[in-house]
Amino acid sequence: MKWSKFLIQTLREDPGDAEIDSHRLMVRAGFVKKASGGLYTYLPLGMRVLNKVQRIVREEMDRAGAQEIVMPILQPSSLWKTSGRWETMGPGMFRLEDRGGHGYALSPTAEEMVTSLLGGIINSYRQLPVTVYQIQWKFRDEIRPRFGLMRSKEFLMKDAYSFDVSMDAADASYEAMFEAYKRVFERCGLKAYPVEADTGDIGGKFSHEFHVLADSGEDGIAFCEGCGYAANLEKAARKASLRNDEPCGEMEMVPTPGAKTIDEVSRFMGVSASAFIKSLIYNVDGKSVMVCVPGDRDVNEVKLRHFLGAKKVELADPAAILVASGANAGSVGPVKPADASLRIICDQDLKGAKGCIVGANKDDHHIKNVDLDRDCAIAAEDYADIVIAREGDICATCGKVLSVRRGIEVGHVFKLGVKYTSQFKAVYKNDNLEERVMVMGCYGIGVSRTLQAVIEQSHDANGIIWPASVAPFQVCICLLDPDNPEAVSVAEAIEKKLESRGVDAIVDDRSDRPGVKFKDADLIGFPVRVVVGTKGLSSGGVEIKRRRDDKSATVVVSPDKAVDAIMERLA
Repeated sequence: MKWSKFLIQTLREDPGDAEIDSHRLMVRAGFVKKASGGLYTYLPLGMRVLNKVQRIVREEMDRAGAQEIVMPILQPSSLWKTSGRWETMGPGMFRLEDRGGHGYALSPTAEEMVTSLLGGIINSYRQLPVTVYQIQWKFRDEIRPRFGLMRSKEFLMKDAYSFDVSMDAADASYEAMFEAYKRVFERCGLKAYPVEADTGDIGGKFSHEFHVLADSGEDGIAFCEGCGYAANLEKAARKASLRNDEPCGEMEMVPTPGAKTIDEVSRFMGVSASAFIKSLIYNVDGKSVMVCVPGDRDVNEVKLRHFLGAKKVELADPAAILVASGANAGSVGPVKPADASLRIICDQDLKGAKGCIVGANKDDHHIKNVDLDRDCAIAAEDYADIVIAREGDICATCGKVLSVRRGIEVGHVFKLGVKYTSQFKAVYKNDNLEERVMVMGCYGIGVSRTLQAVIEQSHDANGIIWPASVAPFQVCICLLDPDNPEAVSVAEAIEKKLESRGVDAIVDDRSDRPGVKFKDADLIGFPVRVVVGTKGLSSGGVEIKRRRDDKSATVVVSPDKAVDAIMERLA
């Protein structure tokens, strides 16, 4: 492929809206071009990478026994109403009507569609297990599209769905996909970590996310070096801290005029945030509940929802807060709230807490010297791990210290059980001709996000460093003298031999200065650069350098040995 015939546009300046390195480099190097907020056009370089990632995904899905299908992007609202997610997905789902007034969604995922499909095809245990997958565009109406392809309104996703006769059989399907995902990311040149995760809107009992560690990642990941435990911060469990508080005197009311937040009250009273108990009123499936956590911690609403077995957990509105506590937000506390029947849930670190400061359930007042056991009506079973884990917390599994890193989610695997198959009556007949509900799993890879995650994990100050497996071209042959027939002949011969060995090569035949060509090659990130020029040929050879190596690693070889030297470096 000749550079002069290939549509490449590199930029000398960073795009003004790029917030992270991978977004900046992806646009500058000419892989994508922004069409609108959260929408991107994939240019030829970007499509070559996207297609190579898709090829790896297909190969590993097929290897794992999955079968490819393609389902409609436009999905009838009736499917989503059957599952109940038409109401619960919220404004993140694009909804529209056809000219007949029939409702549709632009697919954000496809559990409903695939369960309805397979439920109409499978009728016998002899047809199971089966796993199907598609690589299809998905749509989500992000409030704030950002970070390029990381959080966009339109994205390419591989979604797979397994159907089995039992939970044990479903576990085997889950494990097969889990292992396939590890191979996919390894082949894409990514170091991806599987971590325990919440199942979110999709539902189910168990899931793992695959994360690429990066400072720009939107998700926090808790790691334990002791036992290998890893979990998304939404899920991460922590061991309770043992308290040894000294007995305190009687409670004392303290005026705190105008101080509403923990930080404000902390400054007003001259004590640290950890001396306080933060008390919040939540609406839990329509009922008010008070939630108390240490003043320097934040409530984990996912953990809270699971602990309460609730469908929906959200902060209560001002009127409900006033009715439940007798005060407005900022002065709420667990000592004798207005609603004597109000349930109070406390984080496990507050068990045995003495000498604390809490809201007085009276505006602009707090109470100090609070002993939770003495002064508050809290049931023993209402202490639980309900805060977001942080660096330095203790691992619930082995007792070692947890560390926290940022991660980019590139894949997610779920054990769904019968959540969807029971709703859609997706059943099979066993060998006794008895109907049984199929057991389901689902598995997603962000194909377009994987493209950008590779860049985020593999770049330097000069540009992208692509792994050979997904590089747009594996070799860039920089032809320094495109008017010299001998140099052109050598470059073309090397290109032809590389292509005969299955290596993608591009010949930079532009008339630009060598420095421009080298900068563009580094920016785009071709794994190997070959320099062919009149001066080099006259002194005995061509220069070969891997993108990830420094200049001292450059070698000069004769043209007839160039291909072997290139193959060695690609390997």
